[in-house]
Amino acid sequence: MDKSLQTQSIICVACPKGCRLQIQRDGEEVLVSNQGCKRGVEYAIGEMKDPRRMVATTVQIEGARHPLLPVYSAAPFPKARIFELLAKLRSLKVQAPVKEGQIILENALDTGISILASRDMEQ
Repeated sequence: MDKSLQTQSIICVACPKGCRLQIQRDGEEVLVSNQGCKRGVEYAIGEMKDPRRMVATTVQIEGARHPLLPVYSAAPFPKARIFELLAKLRSLKVQAPVKEGQIILENALDTGISILASRDMEQ
């Protein structure tokens, strides 16, 4: 048996079916079995090569009724850099008023992904 061959089982979240995928990785090659649809293959390859997650958190806001403003990533963020992003967001302070969808942090950590406000926040 080839020792470089890695096998992993994950549950696909690309659609509501929740198929249990068997993934074999041999270097850069990814083989997927048990997929219920082609989205499962795409999900598994993405999860093995470049896992990403949506990020939702809060940042400090001054001059508003509440001390924290809920924010989210405009696109899935590289999983390996999420803690680095959260540290950056902890250091931010925005000034009210803020509108829902307003860019709070553009091009976060040079990923091309912006962080957006989840709601309006008046002064």
